[in-house]
Amino acid sequence: MLARAVPSVRVLFCCIAPLLLAVIGCGMAEALSPDSPGIRMLEEIQAVITELAEQAKPSVVNLFPITSTSRLHEGSGERTPNASGSGSGLIVDSDGHIVTNNHVIGDANEIEVRFSDKTKLIAHVVGKDPDTDLAVLKVTTDRPLPSARFGDSAGVKVGQWVLAVGNPFGLDRTVTLGVVSGIGRENINLSRYENFIQTDASINPGNSGGPLFNLRGEVIGINTAIINFAQGIGFAIPSNMAKQVIEQLLAKGKVVRGWLGVGIQPLTAELAKKFGVTEGEGVLVNEVFEKDPAALAGIKPGDVIVRIDGAVVDSPNKLSRLIATLIPGTTSKIEVVRDLKRLTMDVPLTERRDAAVIASLPQQEEKLEVKLGLDLQDLTSALAEKFKLRESKGVLIAKVEPNSRAQAEGLREGDLIKEVNRLEVSSVAEFMSAIARSRRGDTLLLRVLRESRAFYVVLKAFD
Repeated sequence: MLARAVPSVRVLFCCIAPLLLAVIGCGMAEALSPDSPGIRMLEEIQAVITELAEQAKPSVVNLFPITSTSRLHEGSGERTPNASGSGSGLIVDSDGHIVTNNHVIGDANEIEVRFSDKTKLIAHVVGKDPDTDLAVLKVTTDRPLPSARFGDSAGVKVGQWVLAVGNPFGLDRTVTLGVVSGIGRENINLSRYENFIQTDASINPGNSGGPLFNLRGEVIGINTAIINFAQGIGFAIPSNMAKQVIEQLLAKGKVVRGWLGVGIQPLTAELAKKFGVTEGEGVLVNEVFEKDPAALAGIKPGDVIVRIDGAVVDSPNKLSRLIATLIPGTTSKIEVVRDLKRLTMDVPLTERRDAAVIASLPQQEEKLEVKLGLDLQDLTSALAEKFKLRESKGVLIAKVEPNSRAQAEGLREGDLIKEVNRLEVSSVAEFMSAIARSRRGDTLLLRVLRESRAFYVVLKAFD
């Protein structure tokens, strides 16, 4: 029934706006007659949605992590329906594997699973991936479980209708209808790799880990978060990302990701002009870790990465996400802009480590005030120790003038200037020589090291 009804829905949706106008123009009594063509159209759409809801609900489960506190109440009956840590999950195969959010299960090793038929089982954790906030559980059962099928989230479009199913506040298998409000949402600061689907289908505490369905009954996302104090702003992890994580967790119990070995930052309008690209075209490499894939392939600080295996790179988040989807050992084609030229490099990736290896950059004393809002002096071993710098030479910022351009760009005491206009400087004398080549009104491109991280800043040379 669903497969037959869905294609006709596209036509019916196009008729909704004219139909409503007809309702107003022809009189409410006649238009709302049970035999009205408009009512029949709306009832057909309604039937599709209600059938979808009935088909979707059995694959959604209610989860309660078992903690030392919850064990104290095991003999006293039911746990409270909106107990802390409770959430939703989705059965992904008939063998009893369940996907949910990592933050739903926390540190629990066992989770009580409540099914749509009111039965309960205990699940154990197969694997977790905090970087995407996903986890896979497993229950042992002698009967096949109703599972959902995944769709292709790459085809999701803004405005399409979706159903969210979950257990908000312990209200089992609550169904809400809405639309996709946005795609590719990142910088939400919920996880390391973000590419969220935004929806206005109501998502509340307890919905986390539940599915987001399209009208074909396919899972296109795993609901994960809402914005507090806002209405109709919820986020779901795209199904394609979830499928990749689930496959690795089932096969290995963990997720293995590719590693490039660079530090990156977004391109502001000023930086883009300096590096000869348009704003938002690519991301800027501000450091390259020694002996890592990027360094071995010849990528350098100041390169702008614009494509990875043909996919456009327009934000640091997207670059990290693209690299993370690649398997260690594979060779990736990375396109960069260097000195206004486009280069493509073959880069064999290694496995991402939990902590990045810090690049060691090259290797004096004197104090000088320049008209940049900075007091500068040569780096000494004592100063390097004070500011946690793993360097022996460089131009140290000893003071930043209040309300100066340098302060506005985020520079601060203890930062180490390593380059001026792409030329390395290791002393104040070299710094002054470099800026002496600038004319009034020019801008300076500085590469700055702060503790263990590097970044680029653009400053106007003189007042």
